[in-house]
Amino acid sequence: MPKLTDRFILAFAPAEGAKDRLTFDTEVKGLGLRATSSGTKTFIVQWTDKATARKVREPIGVWGAITLEQAREAARIRLGRVAAGFNPKAERTARAAEEAKQREEVAQAKIDAAFTLEALIDDWARLHLSSRRPRYSAEAQRALRLTFKAQLGRSAATLRHDAVIAALDNLVGEGKAATARLTMAYGRSCYGWAVKRRRLVLNPFAGLPAIEGSSTSRDRVLSDEEIGQAWRAAVKVPAPHGPLVRFLLLTLARRDEGARMTWGEIAADLSTWTQPGERTKNGKPHVVHLADPAKAILRELLGVPERKPLPALPPASQLIFGLARNRPITAFSWIKREMEAAIAAELEMRPTRADRTASALAAWVLHDFRRSGVTWLAGAGFPPHVADRLLNHVGGTISGVAAVYQRGEFLAERKAALDAWAVHVVACAGGREATPKVTSLDSERKRRRAR
Repeated sequence: MPKLTDRFILAFAPAEGAKDRLTFDTEVKGLGLRATSSGTKTFIVQWTDKATARKVREPIGVWGAITLEQAREAARIRLGRVAAGFNPKAERTARAAEEAKQREEVAQAKIDAAFTLEALIDDWARLHLSSRRPRYSAEAQRALRLTFKAQLGRSAATLRHDAVIAALDNLVGEGKAATARLTMAYGRSCYGWAVKRRRLVLNPFAGLPAIEGSSTSRDRVLSDEEIGQAWRAAVKVPAPHGPLVRFLLLTLARRDEGARMTWGEIAADLSTWTQPGERTKNGKPHVVHLADPAKAILRELLGVPERKPLPALPPASQLIFGLARNRPITAFSWIKREMEAAIAAELEMRPTRADRTASALAAWVLHDFRRSGVTWLAGAGFPPHVADRLLNHVGGTISGVAAVYQRGEFLAERKAALDAWAVHVVACAGGREATPKVTSLDSERKRRRAR
């Protein structure tokens, strides 16, 4: 065997007709050189496996890419590790496994990065919330996207407990403890769903302390004067926003129920509005009687004067209080600001500062219309169960075993109640005393039977 030199390596080649040729170095025993018919010359290292007594060879590198001295050094290191008892095959297996693990981690990191908080909320809504009420689904998505707006584009797995607590504490600090509690519940449900599906490992909303801070239980009831102010202010707000507010005041409906009302839900003679179950809070269809002032609002939108024959109603899918491209009204904050400005302007016309101050409308929201209406109806003699049916409440005064057997909808009583309420609202709008004498239908029926 020759001592390998660059001159020898340059001249070394396979015999005529052979595919390759192998020789070994005399300086570093175990270092070999293989030359192929294609002209490639590769350094190898060879040793005997003590466990099997078989020859083992490993490539070191191609001559030209590494030098002869580099090949000798690499061979010494490898042979030294073999002499020390290391198993090169096991090392190669372990190295391959580590490289495979690293590739898997890189691939998983890419998947995690693509599964953003935005994508998680979308999947949760599509696969889980589709069976829930649309209103719940919309509110849950809105709350999470608004509260964690800065994290929407980041991996859902990177949202940690401290970030969640900080966001919820901010809501509490703004006086929105109830919103914080709801947002925590939405987040716990969303991440819990992802953990169960093995999309995530950690639920950052789990195990958090209870949200401190009292919930505001609204008990605002508008006075007769305030009802009149609200009506007159709504008249000054452009359509369809102003008419919607007046319609809500007359029907005591929730704002989203009214904003998404379509012509297909209205009777041909404008006598009733049937809310579909998918839009009501309790998931059940609800019939709302339309008093004459409510019908008048619909006639305004149709452009048909009172006592004129009604034409065929617009397409069933068309929103009654819709915007361009059949979009529902959502700018309720703007509506409220416009109404408050109109009320302030009206008060400025009062002769004295005392009159203006005493008549100023205190803090209110559209939902206060419902409470104000049923409060007045109770004072006017209408029983609580009629108010419950008017508001389409799930529970109410008839509950438990009684609710199982009492399936009556009290449509006649509800009609009488909304007619009386409409008379009251119109009287308040005109600034008149509105105390119509109202008796319950039960009393009226008894009186007629006694004749």
